[in-house]
Amino acid sequence: MSVDVLVTGTGMFAGRIVLDIAATAKSPVTVMVAGRNAERLDWLRTAGNARARMFGTPARVVTHRLDLLEESASERILEIAAPRIVVQAASIQTSAVIAQSGNRWSQLVADGGLSATAIFQALISSRMAAAISQNAPGTHFINCSFPDVVNGLITAMGHRVLCGTGNVAILSNVFDGAEARTALGDGPLRILAHYQCLAPWRRKAEDRKGAPAPRVFVGDSEISDVFATFADVRLTPEPAIEVSGASGVTLILALAAGLPWSGHVPGPNGLPGGYPVALKDGALSLDLPAGVSEDEAIAWNDAFERQSGLTVEGTQAVFHGRLAELLEREGFAHAQGFDVQALEAVCEDMLGLRDKLLAEPQH
Repeated sequence: MSVDVLVTGTGMFAGRIVLDIAATAKSPVTVMVAGRNAERLDWLRTAGNARARMFGTPARVVTHRLDLLEESASERILEIAAPRIVVQAASIQTSAVIAQSGNRWSQLVADGGLSATAIFQALISSRMAAAISQNAPGTHFINCSFPDVVNGLITAMGHRVLCGTGNVAILSNVFDGAEARTALGDGPLRILAHYQCLAPWRRKAEDRKGAPAPRVFVGDSEISDVFATFADVRLTPEPAIEVSGASGVTLILALAAGLPWSGHVPGPNGLPGGYPVALKDGALSLDLPAGVSEDEAIAWNDAFERQSGLTVEGTQAVFHGRLAELLEREGFAHAQGFDVQALEAVCEDMLGLRDKLLAEPQH
C-alpha cells in the first residue's frame, strides 16, 4: 500500500500527532502508525478513526506492528508503507527524563543538559534517515527525537531531514495564544529559540531572571523583555505534549496536501536550534525578521550547545562545557567527541553508562 504519512512510534508524542491529524485534516490523508506495542497500536487506530468520524474529517488511520530496533526494520516499513512523509517519533530514551530524579542518570541529564541523551535520540532516527536515503530519497523526513541537536547529526551522516517538531514551536504557539499577544500588534510573531530556552518557562515567573530567553519579534521589531511580556505563560514540568506533539500537525497536513505553510520548527534542514520558517513546494527556508541574517540566527542557536551540550563540526560530534566535564568524570570513552559514522558503537557505550548510573542513587 501507499500512505501519505508514516508515523513511527506509539508513545504520547506520536499519539498526539496521529489523533490531532485525525481531528483536523481538511484534505484526504491516510496515516500509518508503526511500532511494537500491539495494544497501543490498536488504540491509536481505533481512537484515530473515531476522531475522524467525530469531527467529520477525511482522515484514515491504519497500523503495522514492527520492532523499530530490529535489523532492517526501517527498510521494511518503507517498503510496506511507501510513505510520502515519515514522521519519526520513536526513541530509546523517553523525554520524561526531564521530570525524573532519584538516580545518577537523571542527575547527569539535569546537570549537563538534555544533550546527554542525544545519542539515544539519534539511534532510530539515523537508521530511518539512512533507509530513506537509500530506498526512498523523495520521501520527506521529519525527526521528532530531539531535533535541535539530532538533525545536525543526521545531516553530518550524509542524510536529509526536513525538520523536527516541538521545542521552538511550543514557545511560538503559547506566546501567540497568550493574553499579552493582543497588545503587541498585528505583525507576525517570529521566534528564535533553542530547546534550552524552554526550561525557564517551567518555573514561576519570579524564578526566570537570568535564564536564557528566546528572541521574539513582532513583525520586524524585537521584544526587549520577553519574560516580563509573557509573565503569565507557564509550561508543565513534564514534556508539554499537548502543544509540542500538536505543533507539527499543521505542517504535516500542509506537506501532505502540497500547500504552503509558515510557522516555527526545530532543526530545519539540519540546523541547530529553532527558527521561523516558510514551506513552499515541499522545501523549508528560514523566514527571519528584517535585520537578522541567517548566519546570525544560526550562530545564536549554536552558542547554547557550545556552552554545555553537543555540536557537530564536519563529521565530528563534540561535547562541550558542563556535559563534557560530567562525561569525562564518569569515564565515558567518547567524552572528547566521536565521528558521527560511529554512532551505533558509541550508543552501545552510552547505554552501558546509563545502565550503571540508573542503578546508583542520586547524590
